[in-house]
Amino acid sequence: MPIFAELRSLRVAPIALCILITACGQEKAPKKGPVEVGVVTLAAQNVTVSSELPARTVSTMQSEVRPQITGVIQKRLFTEGSMVTAGQPLYQIDERLYRASRDEAQAALVSAQATAVAAQAKAQRYRGLGDTEAVSAQDRDDVIATARQAAAAVGQARASLDTANVNLTFTQVRAPISGRIGRTLFTPGALVTASQTDPLTTIQQLDPIYVDVTQSSSQLLQLRRSLAAGKTLPASATIRLKLDDGSEYPLEGRIEFAEPIVDVDSGTVTLRARFPNPDGMLLPGMFVRVVAPQSVVPGAILAPQQGIARDAKGNATALVVTKDNKVERRTVTAAQAIGDKWLITAGLKAGDRLIVEGTDKVQPDDKVKPVAVAAKK
Repeated sequence: MPIFAELRSLRVAPIALCILITACGQEKAPKKGPVEVGVVTLAAQNVTVSSELPARTVSTMQSEVRPQITGVIQKRLFTEGSMVTAGQPLYQIDERLYRASRDEAQAALVSAQATAVAAQAKAQRYRGLGDTEAVSAQDRDDVIATARQAAAAVGQARASLDTANVNLTFTQVRAPISGRIGRTLFTPGALVTASQTDPLTTIQQLDPIYVDVTQSSSQLLQLRRSLAAGKTLPASATIRLKLDDGSEYPLEGRIEFAEPIVDVDSGTVTLRARFPNPDGMLLPGMFVRVVAPQSVVPGAILAPQQGIARDAKGNATALVVTKDNKVERRTVTAAQAIGDKWLITAGLKAGDRLIVEGTDKVQPDDKVKPVAVAAKK
């Protein structure tokens, strides 16, 4: 009998254990609360729309230095690549022939002046004798004409002396403008002529410096239509510059003017900007990119880029928390990236709470707990 009782107790224990497990499984799991998401409350503001445009640097002034006389270069008087000032001597051309020509012209002037003095004195005497009829009227007129010719010869000799002096000064080739001078193309001992096509060297003014920007005519036309319709406001002419290595140029420039014609080959319009260049960092011919403000959009919406996604069709979408703290999906129009934000032209308005954190945890119509991102930092 004790054996049978023990067997019955072994059968009852598993049954009781099953009943206990079933009872525990029937208890309900605690209900989860709304998912916490980070939101940003959007605000309307005036946004400056800028565009990056390719550009090239151009010197504000450029002069090709050429000789104005013929002769042999004796000396080079500058250091290649240095800064020169207007009027600074650059080359010395052999001046011996031009000095001799100057001395000859000076002697000719002295001779002409002496002849003119004698002729004038004789003419004066003949005028007095003519009144007494001691000489014929013809002789008197001839002497007076000779005196006038002698005076004209003095003028010619003086002009020849001036020319000789100018040619003598041209034996020193001087800088026509101030700027940075390039390498010399002619060395001492080279024969140069006044009519040669090759310059001796080139001087370029680098401070300030021009930056020529190219913009498509269609973009310019679209901007003008937008301005005319009152959708945008004209932006400031101040622009910034990005160098070829991606770094930003520290100084700002200003738009000077726009070409009144469109290039027939490229369909672009050239804009010219002026930048200060005190350290000579910008050199003519450099490729740069200009960050130019095109217009100001009044009352625009800027949305953080992490709050904007793309659906399977490529449309921009955003998740917004409604007044009753539910998730709503909206299709938006992201016109342009400005920094780390999107310029939204449709789909969002001021006061909307855009989800920027936790977008992967929620679906439309989910109940959420919005927390301002700035408050979480």
